[in-house]
Amino acid sequence: MSHVFGVLKRYSLYTASRITKPNGLLFELHVLKSLVGTKLQLWNPSLFSTLSSGPADCYSYIIVGAGSAGCVLANRLSERPEDSVFVLEAGPKDTLFGSKRLLWKIHMPAALMYNLCNDQYNWFYHTEPQTHMNNRVMYWPRGRVWGGSSSLNAMVYIRGHAEDYNRWNKEGATGWDYSHCLPYFKKSQTHELGPDGYRGENGPLHVSRGKTNHSLHHSFIEAAQQAGYPFTEDMNGYQQEGVGWMDMTIYKGQRWSSASAYLHPVISRPNVSAEEQTLVTKILFEGTKAIGVEYIKNGQKKKAYASKEVILSGGAINSPQLLMLSGIGNADDLRKLGIPVISHLPGVGQNLQDHLEVYIQQQCTKPITLYKEQKPIRMIKIGLEWFWKFTGYGATAHLESGGFIRSGPGVEHPDIQFHFLPSQVIDHGRVSPTLEAYQVHVGTMRGTSVGWLKLKSRDPKDPPIINPNYLSTEKDILDFRHCVKLSREIFAQKAFDNFRGPEVLPGPSIQSDEEIDAFIRHKSDTAYHASCTCKMGQPTDTSAVVDPETKVIGVENLRVVDASIMPSIVSGNLNAPTIMMAEKASDIIKGLPSLQEKNIPVYTPKTLETQR
Repeated sequence: MSHVFGVLKRYSLYTASRITKPNGLLFELHVLKSLVGTKLQLWNPSLFSTLSSGPADCYSYIIVGAGSAGCVLANRLSERPEDSVFVLEAGPKDTLFGSKRLLWKIHMPAALMYNLCNDQYNWFYHTEPQTHMNNRVMYWPRGRVWGGSSSLNAMVYIRGHAEDYNRWNKEGATGWDYSHCLPYFKKSQTHELGPDGYRGENGPLHVSRGKTNHSLHHSFIEAAQQAGYPFTEDMNGYQQEGVGWMDMTIYKGQRWSSASAYLHPVISRPNVSAEEQTLVTKILFEGTKAIGVEYIKNGQKKKAYASKEVILSGGAINSPQLLMLSGIGNADDLRKLGIPVISHLPGVGQNLQDHLEVYIQQQCTKPITLYKEQKPIRMIKIGLEWFWKFTGYGATAHLESGGFIRSGPGVEHPDIQFHFLPSQVIDHGRVSPTLEAYQVHVGTMRGTSVGWLKLKSRDPKDPPIINPNYLSTEKDILDFRHCVKLSREIFAQKAFDNFRGPEVLPGPSIQSDEEIDAFIRHKSDTAYHASCTCKMGQPTDTSAVVDPETKVIGVENLRVVDASIMPSIVSGNLNAPTIMMAEKASDIIKGLPSLQEKNIPVYTPKTLETQR
């Protein structure tokens, strides 16, 4: 009994130093419950040392990263008032300092290039020179702000194909087939067109269609049909294959990031704490059990403790980097850097996958592209309308049409994606358009080139070595050759006759297969879809990092939930799947049975003997 009084005495002193915290009462009750709840916890030496050494944060869950997945987890895990959640984000908030006013460069959809091209809200990564792409060093922007990359991306909402998730299930991510994933896509979503068997109606993530009704978007959709491809009413529904109107994460003219959808609505909950400008440097372990994290805030090193779990949601680069810094990864690599090994998991940082894409650009004979809209006077006018009414050309990212096709006969589901834009993009938007032109972003969805990332040093501020190993297989080169030829074929259709000028990229001089291949190596670039570096699989798979419950294999109380745990990349953009994964993982973490919808109709081609 004297031990209990000793604990309570230390607890009362500890409470005095912590009661000023906004969620202080709930927090103290949580700590008291953890102290006296069980005999095992009462005698836990780490808890005694934590209390006796002065104030230290303790929460049910610590979430590293307030990005697309982290914001979802913060929302869903804090639904239970008895569980406290602490979110740590390395970047700033997505609102003005000291206020709730939005940062217009983030929340104006048309302003996305501002943040894509500087390091204010961006990790600003670069790859190793790419051997198969003329030794080019590739620029890899990643979100470093509340909302993560969903605060920087082009707001395209694409789920991928049903067969991607069925493939995951076969690859060892059991329970992640389409029937178990579709309900979480729907749970996360409110679609402006209303619910159906594939769309959601009450989710936090608002999804809409474009409002510009631009004639070049209509021309692209018509031209693709003239080339023999079907029109699809909803490429996220029954039929992905075909061309049509894109879904976008835009709500009432504003970017609807995961921070807007999930984090801001719950930040006032007494059991939610979220920090910004906070770099997590290490996961803290007691043996092989994760008990908290070490982080740097305002130049000071601090610690926070988790009574239940530490969850990494830093993305495909930061999550494996933090695992390796903490002693989880390839043991030989860690020892070379002098990092004590907690668990030998050679798959950490391996299996790096991304979508590569290339721009096919055509000069426009009429002044109807966005070229003139990017002149200073017009930009001011567009900005004023957006600030006043959240309407007009500032209220869209302009990627309003696109589609998915199969590259040839025998391909079971689409392996090429189009994003059409009535404008010209040069070098990630870092160079202004030079003329009236339109373009299609085109790339293969299931490339066979696989890369890796490794630590450069033990310094958490040192970016890792990133090598996506682009175009390292002959199949990827051949598939990209198809991308160029099929895009040119669409642009040559009658629907573009009134607008088609000379080809800008690749250019009329690029015709032979060898010339097209050289163009691809010189001009293709990332589609910003880094993934798969902490792949999900069975514990018997030596390349797997997390199991199907998202738990890191070989340790306790540690999970990864973000795009890094995809076993293989999906056929489309990654933001919607990442949010879905976090929704599903939230139920797993809370011990709830997985949602499931069986016998969902999915379009299949009448024959695989033809391409279209």
